[in-house]
Amino acid sequence: MRIDGRRVEGLEPADRGIAMVFQSYALYPHMSVEQNLGFGLKMNGAPKERIAAGVAEAARILQLGPLLKRKPAQLSGGQRQRVAIGRAIVREPKVFLFDEPLSNLDAELRVQMRVEIAKLHQQLGNTMIYVTHDQTEAMTLADKIVVLRAGRVEQVGRPLDLYENPDNAFVAGFIGSPRMNFFDATVEGDGAARAVRVGDWAPFAPPPAPGRAPALGPAKLGVRPEHFMPAAAGDVRFPAKVEVVERLGGTAYVHARAADGAAVVVERRDGETAKPGDTVEVGFALKDARLFDAEGRRAA
Repeated sequence: MRIDGRRVEGLEPADRGIAMVFQSYALYPHMSVEQNLGFGLKMNGAPKERIAAGVAEAARILQLGPLLKRKPAQLSGGQRQRVAIGRAIVREPKVFLFDEPLSNLDAELRVQMRVEIAKLHQQLGNTMIYVTHDQTEAMTLADKIVVLRAGRVEQVGRPLDLYENPDNAFVAGFIGSPRMNFFDATVEGDGAARAVRVGDWAPFAPPPAPGRAPALGPAKLGVRPEHFMPAAAGDVRFPAKVEVVERLGGTAYVHARAADGAAVVVERRDGETAKPGDTVEVGFALKDARLFDAEGRRAA
């Protein structure tokens, strides 16, 4: 294993150029913020001048100056996490490891800390490996996402590449909130010609393929909520009965059910939202649909 071109497997942990930021902060409650920030360097035998300079720089970057004499119990959750990040910064590592650092924070603080971590990465330029179950954090913070499931890498790529061109149904359903809609489908055809049938919808040609014709048999058709169009628009249209409408200001999510019982979530930004019990017609363009085979692999 090499970090910044240097082999590290034979080095002591403190000499590998790695700093960890934990989910639970892991601050020493009896120490002040200043002492917590400098503790790692002190244990490594760094001179006092080096410790003082490192603490001052971390405090400047994370705006911790007014808090240096406080104990962790006197800090908010966001302030504690900033101290934990500052403790990592003081060590001047080549690589930061973040282990779900925002999961203990409330919703507003998570948003604030996402912005702060993004700014920190721009300022320091160090490699940051960030583990999270929150796809919003992954999409907003990452330059590259590695999607893992049961120890297996499902896909690697830039956030928008994974969002727009998922390799399989798991990635398609994981990336995006609300998640992609999936419909049970069947691929029919003769020879090279293929058609997709979903419930009682009229059969249609598969969406543009990434290089091979989809195999005949069971499949899943995926459409994201924002890709549904108003009535009378789209290559494929079908009726759905509205069950719940979530209004979030400028955006509304219409939760409906197709005639075959399939659940569907439709995003609306035009201010026109139906009421529960209404039957609406929605449609989508074939270019926005994604087809997956029975094993969940991308087929088109």
